[in-house]
Amino acid sequence: MRATRILAVTLLAAALAACNDSDSEPTPPQTNAVAKLRVIHASPDAPAVNVSTADGTVLASDLDYARSTGTFDLVAGNVSVKVDARLPGNTTATVIGPATLNLAANTSYSVLAVGRVAGIEPLVISQPATQVPTGQIRLRVVHAAPAAPAVDVYLTSPTADLATSTAAGTLAFKQALGPVEVVAGSYRVRITAAGNRAAVVFDSGTLPIAAGANLLVAALENTETGAAPVKLLVHDGFSSSIVRDAATPAALRVVHASPDAPAVDVVANNNFAAPLVTNLAFPQATGFLNVPPATYNVKVAAAGTNTAVINADLALQAAVRYTVLAVNRLASIEPLVASDDARRVVTAAKVRIIHASPTAANVDIYVTAPGASISSLTPTLANVAFKVNTGFLQLAPGSYSVTVTPTGTKTAAIGPADITVNGGGLYTIVARDPLPGSAALGLILLDDFAS
Repeated sequence: MRATRILAVTLLAAALAACNDSDSEPTPPQTNAVAKLRVIHASPDAPAVNVSTADGTVLASDLDYARSTGTFDLVAGNVSVKVDARLPGNTTATVIGPATLNLAANTSYSVLAVGRVAGIEPLVISQPATQVPTGQIRLRVVHAAPAAPAVDVYLTSPTADLATSTAAGTLAFKQALGPVEVVAGSYRVRITAAGNRAAVVFDSGTLPIAAGANLLVAALENTETGAAPVKLLVHDGFSSSIVRDAATPAALRVVHASPDAPAVDVVANNNFAAPLVTNLAFPQATGFLNVPPATYNVKVAAAGTNTAVINADLALQAAVRYTVLAVNRLASIEPLVASDDARRVVTAAKVRIIHASPTAANVDIYVTAPGASISSLTPTLANVAFKVNTGFLQLAPGSYSVTVTPTGTKTAAIGPADITVNGGGLYTIVARDPLPGSAALGLILLDDFAS
C-alpha cells in the first residue's frame, strides 16, 4: 500500500505541474444523476473521434488525441457508449462499441480509448465521486501508452540521487493503481525502464502539488518532440492538462522561399560564429533541429556575412515543431512561421499548403485524382492569399494531382503536380516562385517525417 500511495503522488505531482495545453469542454448542466462519466482519447495513431450514447446524446465531437470530454452527470445504471473515428471525406467508422457500462452511484468513470487503431479498445477506470477529505488528494493512475514498456516510478526530493533511491512501484500498459488519498508536498518524478534505474525515460524536474482534487492521471504515448516515450494527462473532473518531460525541446525547420535572396545563414542570439543553419539557398529546406524552448532573436544573413536581412524574435514552446519560411522578395523579405502537427494518424495522410509565392496573387487550389480535369470542379481551397497556411487536410492514402490557378480561373499556374501520400504521413507543400532561369511557378514538397 505504501508503494501504491507514493506512486499515486508521483504521477499527481507531474499532472499538477502542467502549465499549458489545458483542455476544457463545457461541462453539461447538472441533473439528478449520481454517476459521472468522461471519455479520454488515448489512442496515439487514431484520428479525432465522435462520442455518443445509444439514445443519441453527443458526449464529444471531433475529440482529438490526448483530449478529454467534460464530466457528464448520468443516472446510475446501464449506459451504452459508442466511439466513431472521423475519416477523410467526412465519413466515420465505429471503432468502439456500442459498449454497455454499468454506472454505480457516487462513482466517477473514465472511459479511455486505448491501444493503436488496429486494436483500439475501451479501458474503464473508476474512482469514488464523494468529497475528498480536507488537505487530501484522491487519484487514480493508469498506464495508457501502448508503446511504453513496464516502468518503475521514483518519487524523490528535487535533488535526490536516483542511484540511492527506491522505486515507488511498477506499472505496465492498461494497469491502474488507486484510488488513494495522499497529502501534498514538493517532489521530483523520474520514470525508468522496469528494473533499470539507469534508463531514465521521464524526468519531471521540481513539481508543486495542490490538494483537494479528485484526479485521474494517465500516462499517454508521447507523439510530440523529445525522447521521452510518455507524457501525462490529468483530469480533475472539469478539464484536463498535459505534463511533459522537463527536457522536452522545441523543434525548428527553415525554408528558403525568397526567390531573389542569396543563400543565407540562420543565426540565433547573435552567435554568428556558430549559425543554426549555413548556406541555405532558394528553394531549399532544412530538417528539424531540436532546440531548448525559449524566446530567440533570429537573424537571417547572407551566407558568410553578418548582414542580416531578417531580424526577428521567435518564441518557441516545448513540444511544438515550427517551420519558419523566409518569404517575399529580398527588398521585403520577412519570416512566416507555421507550427507543425507532429502526430501520425494511420487512417489518413495530413497535407497542408502554404502560399509562399510573391508573384502569384490569390489562388484556388485543386486536389484531385491523378489526371482529372478541373474544368467542372469546385476548388478544394478557394481564394488562398499570399502567406496563407491552409492548415492540415486529411486525405485518404493514395495518389493525387495538385493544381493551383489564379482565383476564379481554370488556368493552371502551378501543376498539375502529382503526389503520393501514405497513411500516417505528414506533408507540407509550399507554393513558390520560379527557379532561377525559369518562368514556371512551382512547389516545394516536404515530407515532415523524413526531415
